[in-house]
Amino acid sequence: MQLARQYNVLLIGDSCTDVWAYGSCKRLSPEAPVPVMKYRETQSAPGMAANVNANLTSLGINVNFLTNKETITKTRYIDEKSNYQVMRLDNEPKVKPLREAELRMAAMHLEYDAVVISDYDKGFVDINLLDILAPRNPDVKIFVDTKKKKLPTQYPNVIYKINRKEFELLDPDHIPNGKNMIVTSGALGALWDHQTFPVPITRVFDVSGAGDTFLAALVFYYIQLPDLKESINFANRCAAIAVQNPGTYTLKMEDVDEILL
Repeated sequence: MQLARQYNVLLIGDSCTDVWAYGSCKRLSPEAPVPVMKYRETQSAPGMAANVNANLTSLGINVNFLTNKETITKTRYIDEKSNYQVMRLDNEPKVKPLREAELRMAAMHLEYDAVVISDYDKGFVDINLLDILAPRNPDVKIFVDTKKKKLPTQYPNVIYKINRKEFELLDPDHIPNGKNMIVTSGALGALWDHQTFPVPITRVFDVSGAGDTFLAALVFYYIQLPDLKESINFANRCAAIAVQNPGTYTLKMEDVDEILL
């Protein structure tokens, strides 16, 4: 597939480094009923909003990316034989929030085809930044993946992508209507506007970053063909590709061609 033109996206969100420490677990510790891992190797990849950025960039989108300067690390310890995650260790320094002046400057920099907010609630994103972004150009869709419990609902150009667990924790007085919210449920697919979108049956190897893949794929498709139904179907198929691979997976144009052709 070849893009018809250069597309521009403003991406705002919390980033981390995802780390996988692989080894073998063949015995329990004599000190506590926990497995002992014999370490073999470590792999790492951009995580959270940085994973969304990696996917959009890989698919040829020009991304203006605003993210935290602090280094957040998520380290997963994996038994290679079973692919079982023994534990996860998160290192989360205090994150400085995005400055309003920086946001306003970025919003003025280019004419964007879409705005994407990947909000892992680590401190970089204030959800009220929608008050600046949404009215500026009501014809530009803003795609928001957030863990916040209170969501602004007054902007028709904002589309929320929320997983089922986060949806159930939302403040009932701050829930967007069905046409402005996509609820993802892993193997059960996605729900939008009272419609269910199934995912292909596939062998799941690792779900790390699957939501980021879904978000990037949704935006990639929508800015070219603004049909939310088809965009969700496409994003589901891309997420199904991601979970078949270890770690976070970066979509390639070959994956797009395989899905669309």
